[in-house]
Amino acid sequence: MSTADTTELVDYDEAVDRYDPVLGIEVHVELGTDTKMFDGAPNVFAAEPNTAITPVSLGLPGTLPVVNGTAIEYAIKIGLALNCQIAETCRFSRKQYFYPDLTKNFQTSQYDEPIAFDGWIDVELEDGETVRVQIERAHMEEDAGKNTHLGGAAGRIQGATRSLVDYNRAGVPLVEIVTRPIEGVGERAPEVAAAYVRTLRDIFRTLEVSEARMERGNVRADINVSLRPEPESPLGTRTETKNVNSFRSIERTVRFEISRQAGILDAGGTVIQETRHFHEDTGHTSSGRVKSDAEDYRYFPEPDLVPVAPSREWVEEIRATLPELPAARRRRLIGEWGFTDLEMRDVINAGALDLIESTVAAGTSAQAARKWWMGELARTAKEQDLELEQLAVTPGQIAELQGLVDGKKINDKIAKQVLGKVLEAKGDPATIVESEGLAVVSDDSVLTGAVDQAIADNPEVVEKIRGGKVQAIGALIGPIMKATRGQADAGRVREIIMERLGVS
Repeated sequence: MSTADTTELVDYDEAVDRYDPVLGIEVHVELGTDTKMFDGAPNVFAAEPNTAITPVSLGLPGTLPVVNGTAIEYAIKIGLALNCQIAETCRFSRKQYFYPDLTKNFQTSQYDEPIAFDGWIDVELEDGETVRVQIERAHMEEDAGKNTHLGGAAGRIQGATRSLVDYNRAGVPLVEIVTRPIEGVGERAPEVAAAYVRTLRDIFRTLEVSEARMERGNVRADINVSLRPEPESPLGTRTETKNVNSFRSIERTVRFEISRQAGILDAGGTVIQETRHFHEDTGHTSSGRVKSDAEDYRYFPEPDLVPVAPSREWVEEIRATLPELPAARRRRLIGEWGFTDLEMRDVINAGALDLIESTVAAGTSAQAARKWWMGELARTAKEQDLELEQLAVTPGQIAELQGLVDGKKINDKIAKQVLGKVLEAKGDPATIVESEGLAVVSDDSVLTGAVDQAIADNPEVVEKIRGGKVQAIGALIGPIMKATRGQADAGRVREIIMERLGVS
């Protein structure tokens, strides 16, 4: 363990008050191709260990790689979405150090000639502020396999007695996106880091180049953090926390590293350039290995692969097929739906945008869809510790439910009851209303009897109404709703009361 691991932490607010944090983020996205980057092995998740492989996957003698054309197309799509220039020619290189999870002992990657470079992306924070992140490069490479460490307490190599290797993931196509230093974000550094990766995740999904499921490792972020005394000072020594795969963990990583590095600098120490590991249970990072510089990897051009030279015509064809990207889509929907900026940010932060759009497409208004997803359903999801999209209800069912309300078949109170039964998988809203007799009662013969009973039971209220206090009608409607199990048509009840009491 390095001395940095025992350094006393500095309070985060104090740390960002005295030091200027600078970020650098490397995001790896696994591409959703049918086969791997350089061979015909299937690109699948959770197969039996060491079954999704070929001799090429294992780097056996005499095998030769062939580039996956779809992976190149996906990489170009990502580059274009990030406002990058697309290289007229680029090549693969061998990146060499000891890889127990890549049997050929090098990674086929891109070094000095990436497929895409010099881009940028605007990242919107929760309060609406926008931060532009400059993209240095987006390059293609292959993923490594997966090591499982056994015999230790934490499932990590430290303390393990043996390790198993699954080569199924070895060779899965990756695109790595590398930022230039992200400066000037100050105390908002953790929020900016998480928002940036979230923005990329949304773009990957929109482009349909990856499932982008962080819990599966489809998207992983290496978080570089450094501190300097002043914004005008040279960049400080950075650490790189590897393979952080949730937005919350990204924020916690940045906060911890800022506090830890501030403690080292306050004590007169020197930050070590190293890789580190994030620990979900404690929110801390720990030392991995001293960070290698590019020359330490002994890159050289991959002799078994020819350069990739996408024609300008093909690049423009791909550009023409790009879907509407998330930022443009949000701007369009704000205009179409009439949401305020704050309402839209709340919707996005809740993960409800797709659900609301699908509910609107199923036939209801945007405001009604927002009411359900951001109200009753958001509360239910929170109570059950689920994401909104994990709830057992579809946008079509919500649109059907609101349609019953709009058609005055049920009222809002009954609608909430019906929604509860939908979530219990008891059927669609209309079926539930019919089978359980939950439709609003609008039959005058039934309502008149209930009104007459309420009038007889509440003479003081009747006197107030006849005396001109029409708002007192609410005191009569309550008992009537109770008598009809909340199913009375409140509007019609009010009309009957006024008719019976001769009030205009």
